[in-house]
Amino acid sequence: MAGPGTTQPSSTDAGVPAALLDDDDPALFPKLSDSQLDLLAKHGHVRAITAGEVLFRYGDTAYPAMVLLEGRVAVLMGTGEPERALTIHQPRDLMIELSLLTGERVHATGVVREAGSMLVVPAQEFRALLAREPAFGDFVLQMLFRRRKAIERLRMGIQIIGSRFDRDTHRLREFVARNRVLHSWVDVDEPRRERLLAMLPADARESPIVLLGNGAWLRNPTNAELADKIGVPHGSVLVEKTYDLVVIGAGPAGLAATVYGASGGLLTATLDAVAVGGQAATSARIENYLGFPAGLSGSELAERARLQAEKFKAQIMVPCRAVGLAERDGFHVVRLDVGAELVARSVILALGVQYRRLPVPSAADYEGLGIAYAADFAREQLRPDDAAVVVGGANSAGQAALSLAEEGRRVHLVVRGDGLERSMARYLRDRIADDPNVEVLLAHEVRELGGDGHLEWVTVADVRTGAQRTLAAGCVIVLIGAEPRTEWLAGQIALDDDGFVLTGPALPAGLSDRPPWDTLGRGPFLVETSRPGVFAVGDVRSGSTKMVAPAVGEGGMAVRFVAEHLARSLHPGQGAATARA
Repeated sequence: MAGPGTTQPSSTDAGVPAALLDDDDPALFPKLSDSQLDLLAKHGHVRAITAGEVLFRYGDTAYPAMVLLEGRVAVLMGTGEPERALTIHQPRDLMIELSLLTGERVHATGVVREAGSMLVVPAQEFRALLAREPAFGDFVLQMLFRRRKAIERLRMGIQIIGSRFDRDTHRLREFVARNRVLHSWVDVDEPRRERLLAMLPADARESPIVLLGNGAWLRNPTNAELADKIGVPHGSVLVEKTYDLVVIGAGPAGLAATVYGASGGLLTATLDAVAVGGQAATSARIENYLGFPAGLSGSELAERARLQAEKFKAQIMVPCRAVGLAERDGFHVVRLDVGAELVARSVILALGVQYRRLPVPSAADYEGLGIAYAADFAREQLRPDDAAVVVGGANSAGQAALSLAEEGRRVHLVVRGDGLERSMARYLRDRIADDPNVEVLLAHEVRELGGDGHLEWVTVADVRTGAQRTLAAGCVIVLIGAEPRTEWLAGQIALDDDGFVLTGPALPAGLSDRPPWDTLGRGPFLVETSRPGVFAVGDVRSGSTKMVAPAVGEGGMAVRFVAEHLARSLHPGQGAATARA
C-alpha cells in the first residue's frame, strides 16, 4: 500500500482531460486562512514533495490530513475505466475526503504534478482537533459534505452491476447508500456493462457484481462481506469484555445514547444491522432540528454523531445484528447473528422501526423495483422524466415530496386523511401549497400498481366517492407509518399489542413488587423496560413521538437512568423509588 513518501510512475498532465471539479470553487475547495494553517501547524510537520510522488492511492485504508503549501497535486479517480482527474489541488488546499473521518477506503489516487511542500497532520490527531475546535470542525465538515455531494453526482467510486429488477442488487445499493459509500450503479441493459465485465472470467459474470477497482470484484456479496472489502468500519466483537452499556440500534436515539454513555465514562458498544444513522439518515433535509436554522441532511446528522461517539472511544459495530437477549449471572447477554455474544451491565434498545408496506396485493412484486421508503432510494429507481407518488401525510412525506419537486419532478402526494393540519408541520404545508410541481390528493389511497418488470403506473381512489384515477409514475415512496422489529424480544421483555416496547408508566401495575424489582427496592425508570437495566428509546418505544429531536432526548435520558441503575445495583434497596416521577 502506497503512502506518503512513496514515489511511483504515473500519468502526466499530457493527454489527461480537464478536471471534473474546479479547484477554484470556494464552496468545494476553500483556501485555508493563516489562522487555520497556524492551528494545523501545531499538530503536524512540513515536508517536501516531488513530481510524480504518490501521496495516497486508491484502496488505501488510511492516510494523513495534508495541506498543500507549494506545488500542485492531481487527484485521480477510476475503477477500471480510464483515470480522470477529479481536481488539481493548489496551495492552501486541504487535501482530504470524508473517508478520512469514516474509515472508508480511499477512492482516489493523489499524484504530485509540480514539486513543492505540504503540511502533514496524522489522521488521529486531525480527527481529535475537529472535536476540540468547534469552529474549525464545522468548517471542515461542511466542506467535506459539499465535496462528497459533488463527487456523488459524478457517479464514481465502486460500481454495482445488476438489474433494477433484482432484489440483491437493490439490497447492495441500499447498503452502500445508507453507509454513504461513493458508488455508481450500472444496469444490465447499459452498453458499458460488457466493457466493465470484460476483465472477469466468463463464468463469473452473473449479476449482481461489485467492481471494487484495481481489478478486484465480488459476486453478490453479503452486506458484511462488502463492508469488509470496501473498508466500512464495523468494529470487532470483543467477547472477552464486559460492557457497561450495549446500545442496539444506531439511529438518532441510539447515537445519542452512545455519545452520552461513552462521554460519561461508560464502556460502550453500539451495533446496527445496516448503517449508522438509521432511517433518519435517508432524510434529504431535516429543517426543524434545534440549532440548524438552514436544516441539515440526515446523513450529515449521522456522520456528526458518529464522530462524537468515536471521540469518546465508543465501539461501533456495523453491520452487526442482535438476534437474542438473555440474562446470565446478573448480566445481560446480547446474542449476535455471527454467533458471538456481548455481555453487558445495561442495554438500551434503540431498534427503530420498519416502514409499513402498502396494503396492495402486487406491492411485494415492486419492492426495490419502483417502491421505496425514502427519497434518496427513490431517485435511484426513477428515470429522468418519471413522475413520483408519495404516500403519507406526516412530515417525512412532505419532505420527500418537496425534495423531488425541487428537482423539477411532478409529484403526487397521496394522503388517506381529509387534511394535513394534524399530521404535518405548518412550514411544510405552506411550501407544498406554493409548489406547482406537487399535487395533493386528500382522502385518497393506492388501490393498484402496475408495470412491465418495473413500476410504471399507480391507481388511486377517492375513499369518499370511490372514483379512481391512474397516475403515470416510476416510483412510489411509502411513508404510512412503521412497525417495530421486536420479534426476537418476545418473551424476554413486555411488548404492547403492536410489538412496541413497553416502558415506565406503561408497564403492568405492581411490577415493582415482583422479583427482581423488589430486590432492587425500586420501580422501573421512565424509559426502562420490564427487565431491570434494559431500556428502550426512540421509535421502538411504545408511545414515542417518531421524531428525531425527541428520540435524541430519550437517548440522553436513558443514559442518565443507566447510571442510576448501575449505582443502585451496587447497593440494592437504598434510596426511594422515583421511577414513575
